[in-house]
Amino acid sequence: MIPSTGSGTQGSTGSGTQGSTGSGTEGSTGSGTEGSTTARDDIVAGRTSLGIEFGSTRIKACLIGSDATEVLATGSFAWENRLEDGLWTYAIDEVWAGLQAAYAELVADVENRYDLRPETFGAIGISAMMHGYLAFDAQGELLVPFRTWRNTNTGAAATELTDLLGVNIPLRWSIAHLHQAVVDGEAHVPQLDFITTLAGYVHTTLTGERVLGVGDASGMFPIDSASGDYDERMLQAYDALAGDRLPTKVKDLLPTVLPAGAAAGTLTDDGARLLDPTGTLQPGIPLCPPEGDAGTGMVATNSVSPRTGNVSAGTSIFAMVVIERPLAEVHHELDLVTTPAGDAVAMVHCNNGASELAAWAGLFTRFSAAAGQPLSDDAVFDALFREALDGEADAGGLIAYNHLAGEPIAGLTEGRPLFVRTPDSAFTLANFMRSQLYGVFGTLALGMQVLTAEGVELDRMFAHGGMFRTAGVAQRFLAGALGAPVAVGELASEGGAWGIAVLASYLAHAESASLGEYLERDVFASASLAVAEPDPADVAGFTAYLDRYRAGLAIEAAAITALPTGR
Repeated sequence: MIPSTGSGTQGSTGSGTQGSTGSGTEGSTGSGTEGSTTARDDIVAGRTSLGIEFGSTRIKACLIGSDATEVLATGSFAWENRLEDGLWTYAIDEVWAGLQAAYAELVADVENRYDLRPETFGAIGISAMMHGYLAFDAQGELLVPFRTWRNTNTGAAATELTDLLGVNIPLRWSIAHLHQAVVDGEAHVPQLDFITTLAGYVHTTLTGERVLGVGDASGMFPIDSASGDYDERMLQAYDALAGDRLPTKVKDLLPTVLPAGAAAGTLTDDGARLLDPTGTLQPGIPLCPPEGDAGTGMVATNSVSPRTGNVSAGTSIFAMVVIERPLAEVHHELDLVTTPAGDAVAMVHCNNGASELAAWAGLFTRFSAAAGQPLSDDAVFDALFREALDGEADAGGLIAYNHLAGEPIAGLTEGRPLFVRTPDSAFTLANFMRSQLYGVFGTLALGMQVLTAEGVELDRMFAHGGMFRTAGVAQRFLAGALGAPVAVGELASEGGAWGIAVLASYLAHAESASLGEYLERDVFASASLAVAEPDPADVAGFTAYLDRYRAGLAIEAAAITALPTGR
């Protein structure tokens, strides 16, 4: 399972710059301590925490000091999933090349700021996109290409498991991927020794420990919040269903579940060399339990306590709401997962987020260059977002569908991004951009309506992700879409990489405080928040938009039939 420590070094020389635009300045936001004695001393003494998150478009590294609110350095690497043989995947070699590139860029940032190269850290945390399927044999060899959360080929398995277990089993969950392989009689199934998520795979490779944070584990198999482990009744039910089609009991294939703050192993010699091929980084550094991006998003927005929630917008978009009681019914729109501490969470997960919005922005960026007035990507986004503020509350009758991939909540097995208008729609740039922003939130709003109907209440909803960087636009529209206040905080600017760094720092505080107490007391006590209250006109306008959006899903379904992929 451990790759050659030299094989990925090509990714660490220059290649990290693909995703590095602005990354050096992002880490300094709010810290004001470049070159400060305290920060430098923290780095030398190893009082820092390193977080690395494998996002859907970037692998990002974030270093924080003994004051967890202070970002000392960052690094990143751009990557993209690819559709191969009908399945979405990432190349495993790129996992390691990208990890080394992001780490090398972070180290370069440290050297530039503090004139030293880190040899150790107080703790390390690994996070990644939740769910999916990485399957290994007893020799640690990958049996099939990594199957990501984005795949929707597991419908038959998910339906059968939902009926069997009495809880919603989403298409992207690891158990759905496993059972689909069982149902299909795939050749690799008899050779299975271990399955995990991307975060679990990287962590296991760096430490040798087959463990997983409870939040990420809850996207593999249902968790019993009372025990903090896989639900025993459901494990037995699945074993009975699988029978001799699996080489062992399902629990034997799954990683051990750990809560936030638990010891999860230390960086091995091979792991240190794999992360830093120069040999500067020393082994023996403790790692926190690896987590999924949903869990790190909850930490980054201080949304781990009941009646709190957050929305994370990137390639996918999802909402996490920490619930006070079990839901009354099973809903295919809602997943039941947990916080990194093991508390129950209702999750609305949409496969499609801001990618289509970014594609349109790219078109306008190219137009500015073709017109002889080139604008940066950030300038184009800012101009388009602000133009959307002048749009009509219902986007003038325009509708935008952001479905590049299948979307289970919307009943779509594949994606066909569409922009639709009627002859009497008000086709202006402002309305077009408002419809695109509304479109990012469309499927999410369908799922959130189900949660509202269950009587779930929220005290606060936080939002994070690149589309919220332009102040007062996407945040305002999301508040209108949810009919609830939406807060954006300065500490969430580094997103999940910072969130997993905070979870790593929590290792030193777990004995004296719960995760929620630690976040409130030591991390967010002085954080400033910008809160957008729902504007009644936006609420009414988005409601009208969503009615048209829901009716127009039939157009999407027809496009899937009429327009097969491929050119």
